[in-house]
Amino acid sequence: MAEKTRLIKKYPNRRLYDTASSCYITLADVRDLVLGQEVFQVVDAKSGEDISRNILLQIILEEESGGAPMFSSDLLAQMIRFYGNAMQGFMGRYLENNIKSFSEMQTKLQDQTKTLYGENSPMSKDMWTQFLNFQGPAMQGMMGTYMEQSKTMFAQMQEQINSQTRGLFTTFPFPGTDPEKK
Repeated sequence: MAEKTRLIKKYPNRRLYDTASSCYITLADVRDLVLGQEVFQVVDAKSGEDISRNILLQIILEEESGGAPMFSSDLLAQMIRFYGNAMQGFMGRYLENNIKSFSEMQTKLQDQTKTLYGENSPMSKDMWTQFLNFQGPAMQGMMGTYMEQSKTMFAQMQEQINSQTRGLFTTFPFPGTDPEKK
């Protein structure tokens, strides 16, 4: 059975109206929908344009500006550099796939913990916290190694493409090049 998409309308006065509950909601409420894995769509009430991404970006901005940010300035600068670059589409899919893999791994670990210690066991919550505290540096190391391997593989792939391109185009006489030199 397909989930019905919850419709939220954004009005010119910047207020969000949840058509399912027939009331105005805040960005914090939309954040709760995300955390609750609710399927929703935010549309501009006047134009009907889907502005869900804009709202999600606003939520991320609020989360980043309060408490402990997830993204460093260097990471954000690197992300900005990918816009307009040939790698823009690749980078979006790459990040999305890695976050999905990470989420699946986290869900499996949580399910295993629930199986061992019960659904609402304080023991399982404490152990999960201890596990993350203990394994945090190891997980960061593992992710760092993975990123280095990805970087190396990408550099090798790029060099292979460059090599193939050079091999392909050396047979064509281009102005300013000497076909006798290789």
